Amino acid sequence: MSNSGNPTKGLEGVVAASTRLSDVRGDVGQLIYCGYDINELAGKVSYEEVVFLLHHNHLPNQHELQELKQTLSQFRELPQGVIDIICKLPKDTPPMHALRTAVSVLGCFDTTRDDESQHSQRRKALRLISQVPICVAYFHRYRQGLPLVHPNYALGEAANFLYMINGEKPTSEAESTMDMCYVLHADHGMNASTFSARVTIATLSDMYSAITSAIGTLKGPLHGGANEGVIKMLQEIGSLEKVDAFVQDCLAQKKKIMGIGHRVYKTLDPRAPHLKRMAQILSAKLGDPKWIQMSERIAEIMLKEKHLNANVDFYSATVYYSLGIPIDLFTPIFAIARTSGWTANVLEQLADNRLIRPQSVYTGPVGLKVTPIEQR
Repeated sequence: MSNSGNPTKGLEGVVAASTRLSDVRGDVGQLIYCGYDINELAGKVSYEEVVFLLHHNHLPNQHELQELKQTLSQFRELPQGVIDIICKLPKDTPPMHALRTAVSVLGCFDTTRDDESQHSQRRKALRLISQVPICVAYFHRYRQGLPLVHPNYALGEAANFLYMINGEKPTSEAESTMDMCYVLHADHGMNASTFSARVTIATLSDMYSAITSAIGTLKGPLHGGANEGVIKMLQEIGSLEKVDAFVQDCLAQKKKIMGIGHRVYKTLDPRAPHLKRMAQILSAKLGDPKWIQMSERIAEIMLKEKHLNANVDFYSATVYYSLGIPIDLFTPIFAIARTSGWTANVLEQLADNRLIRPQSVYTGPVGLKVTPIEQR
């Protein structure tokens, strides 16, 4: 080896940045946004209030909140060129691929792309928060062969997204459920996609490139794609009676059970109980409780056998499924919510930037000599 050192695989435990945005305290199962415990925020504030909190480090007053809602609403209209490209993608394109492409294209149509002032960067951040859900909704309608549903500028972020994918205004219960999901997913420390966004912007690239990097990272099954894996697992099991045998078989073969355990949380994921409660309510009202019953049984066995708790993906999958949302939109919804945190991290990185350039430990050979090609 030409370099010494003891690298940490996966950078576990390595501090990559100082941040005021969020803190994941895995040993005690706590998540904090700008000083507020997630249990203090969930059910008490709207997603728009959390967007403001992450971007300004304090909760908005009524005037500030109304101004933010107006700004987000005004930014919903996509350039026609972006819509045209979305509607030329193959209809079998995975939605996360489509979203990644759409966000990259948005950067080409932003006439302020060369303005790097702080004010302009903040406007770009809000534009992305507003337009990411529009891109997802348009692609979803297009791939189904349905007419596009254009934004309802009077609705909030969560309600407008549900309106645009379904073509009708959501119930107040569906709206509040989606809004809380957005709140719970808004930010989460130095996770893989947030790190990607900060690495990209640290080169003084641009906001759109940073968010495109984050989306590309989130779509992996070990990150945002885990919630899709949960519902597919439940569908594979099929019924409550088959849960025990399925879990025991997975344990015997050392197979991973999606949605159980967390890279950081060593105890309960504080977001999970909120989603579990919503999943229970939705399941009871929709008359198909088997999904939450199966989930609860899996969680019970895994806690007893492996001392592992269910994480946020485990119950968000059931919530989205109960709302009638297609499985392959689960991760794009995660991206919609997390755009608030990603953009806040990008702005924070730009405010005190330094190129992120870690080192590696070389483990290959040295001193090799070139053999003439005719002798190889």
